[in-house]
Amino acid sequence: MTTDLGIELLSGGVGVLEIRRPPNNFFDADLIEAIASAAHELSQSDAARVLVLASEGKNFCAGADFGGVSGAAEVSADEGARRLYAAAVRLFEAALPIVAAVQGAAVGGGLGLALAADFRVAGPSSRFAANFSRIGLHHGFGMTVTLPRAVGSQHAADLLITGRRLDGAEAYRIGLADRLVETDAEIRDAAIALAGEIATAAPLAVRSIRETLRQGLADAVAVATEHERAEQSWLRDTADFAEGVRASTERRAPIFGAR
Repeated sequence: MTTDLGIELLSGGVGVLEIRRPPNNFFDADLIEAIASAAHELSQSDAARVLVLASEGKNFCAGADFGGVSGAAEVSADEGARRLYAAAVRLFEAALPIVAAVQGAAVGGGLGLALAADFRVAGPSSRFAANFSRIGLHHGFGMTVTLPRAVGSQHAADLLITGRRLDGAEAYRIGLADRLVETDAEIRDAAIALAGEIATAAPLAVRSIRETLRQGLADAVAVATEHERAEQSWLRDTADFAEGVRASTERRAPIFGAR
């Protein structure tokens, strides 16, 4: 499918999907399409009952990379965003439970990708940020729907409007992370262990329960991403967004002028 995505089948019905774009694992539409396709193919076979979404390198995913503009800025062109979000909806439609092993940063669109999983495992190095307001852009990847589901509407408003960063401990405290380990070296093993625990449960019942819990989620993400994309489209033309991108590149605080 792509050399940027590794697929490994472990004993006990656990499949590992590993993003291989280290150190920051920026994504584009191709990568999200590959992840979604792999998740669907494995759900239609007997090879896996649960998936672990992991990444090679320092960070789980530091955001999107479109047209050579990389980083947490999430600066896709409008058509790129349409394709990306169509792939994201396909990922939400996949039938198998997903556990995300989040080492380092899950920032911007990377947080959106982590929220596509059913569960997230974090450690001391983990940091989460929906930093879109810090660069003059609207959030995406369906976080309008997924972030409130994970942490509640008030915590979601705090994170989306301030764009502030959380460490693993705070993420665990507010429900953004479901497991917190003591060392970074334990993150993937803990994610695989959680997946293995899920895989020992009755697979038909697990799918049925998950489908009930996530009923309407993919449709809601489709509606949300259409609105998010439209908001991103006009905000990308503002001076504030240009300043946000410059400030991020130059590693300084942005100076926004509301224009």
